[in-house]
Amino acid sequence: MEELVIRDADVVDGSGDHAYRADVVVDGGRITGIVKEAADAGCQRPRARRELDAEGLVLAPGFIDMHAHSDLALLRDPDHGAKAAQGVTLEVLGQDGLSYAPVDDRTLGEVRRAIAGWNGPGDDIDFDWRSVGEYLDRLDRGIAVNAAYLIPQGTVRALAVGWEDREATPEELDRMRRLVAEGMEQGAVGMSSGLTYTPGMYAKDAELTELCRVVASYGGYYCPHHRSYGAGALEAYEEMVALTREAGCPLHLAHATMNFGVNKGRAPELLTLLDEALDAGADISLDTYPYTPGCTTLVALLPSWASEGGPEETLRRLADEETAERIRHHLEVTGSDGCHGVPVEWETIEISGVGDPALDGYVGRTVLESARARGETPWAVARELLLEDRLAPTILQHVGHEENVRAIMRHRVHTGGSDGILQGAKPHPRAYGTFPQFLGRYVRELGVLSLEECVAHLTSRPAARLRLPDRGLIREGYKADLVLFDPETVAAGSTFEEPRTLPTGIPHVLVDGRFVIEDGRRTDVLAGRAVRRSPR
Repeated sequence: MEELVIRDADVVDGSGDHAYRADVVVDGGRITGIVKEAADAGCQRPRARRELDAEGLVLAPGFIDMHAHSDLALLRDPDHGAKAAQGVTLEVLGQDGLSYAPVDDRTLGEVRRAIAGWNGPGDDIDFDWRSVGEYLDRLDRGIAVNAAYLIPQGTVRALAVGWEDREATPEELDRMRRLVAEGMEQGAVGMSSGLTYTPGMYAKDAELTELCRVVASYGGYYCPHHRSYGAGALEAYEEMVALTREAGCPLHLAHATMNFGVNKGRAPELLTLLDEALDAGADISLDTYPYTPGCTTLVALLPSWASEGGPEETLRRLADEETAERIRHHLEVTGSDGCHGVPVEWETIEISGVGDPALDGYVGRTVLESARARGETPWAVARELLLEDRLAPTILQHVGHEENVRAIMRHRVHTGGSDGILQGAKPHPRAYGTFPQFLGRYVRELGVLSLEECVAHLTSRPAARLRLPDRGLIREGYKADLVLFDPETVAAGSTFEEPRTLPTGIPHVLVDGRFVIEDGRRTDVLAGRAVRRSPR
């Protein structure tokens, strides 16, 4: 007898087609039967050892988070309720060009310091891997949800070149090609870049093109956080489209937003650019989160030259009065490349987390608010925070536009990505709320997308980008990564005031046919594993 039958579910199967009523049978981690309109057809209904009454609930494929920062959280926190409770059954890690494989002992320490604001310092993690394959093997020991991995181009550059702003030598470029090839052979699904983060931002287009050729040869895709989401946003998008077409590599645009005052209402220009490229044969997709503020680290706002040489050099420059004044001028007057070419507006920069609990008083306040309370300049406060917390502070950046969010969300190649940073006392609510926010606010309340369209954006589209032949749809033989939710009540519980509140209206989530969320509560099941690149 089969393990489970989900009875009388309203199946939204991920294809974009209309919902239908069915009994869905699960056994051995896969969907083994779908009986449509079983209650009305008078046919023999499937039986199983366990029956789940899904009357009034939508059954959909598990959601795929195309932009996650759970690289250490999956290892640190077996519960991982932030994602499991949203119905996420697969996350894509290794984002924005910086993660923890491939590394050696030197670069591991450097990367840990550089992205402590994203993932914590990692003092509670046994870093018993160095290669991409070893990291994926570590995930295979058991995690809450599945995970795929992008080779981080910045980490590769740190390993082969260092943190200097210079062109790679031919020998260094050859080494980077080999590192990317090895990562792809070991199961990565593509390569990411963080082109406003050091050291990845020091790579010229010719270097990136050569690495993308390697990625394409293995059937992977390129996922850049490109060079500007502000003053040069459209030019940065054009650059990535042209680069990947030259390399023959599929392109997935990370958190594809149009932010800052200079881009208010300009989403249609971006979408026209993408449509023209798509119509000309380009292979492009993108992800967004359904919120207007962004989230990053405070140090990321600095001009790139201030971070050349790595975290310790950054701290040295901040401690030097003359150099710190140059940094301030770039931030506040010129518009630093780290702040997307736009002069920083300190009233938009909210501290969301710190590494040192003694600095918790800054959390939840903008830099400008703290400066006024202390009778100091905003730059003095920001500089002090960076030095005292050793570059660890994370920020919310209130620079987005709702009309842009809605327009991009409707696009034919859109997928969902939380960009969820789980660190800090007040993280961005997208870490806990992205997927129910799509379903509750943008489907039910605003009607920006139909339910069937939205589910396709969150399931089959990302599965197609990842080239996963048995995920993203409800079909016989497909993996039983499933979510059951109430379309009338599903909602993000997380808010900017209470960002760690779990969603409502998602009672059941299955990974590999096993309940990780049951009756709204996290079980102790660790059914997730590394999802490796499918052979061509």
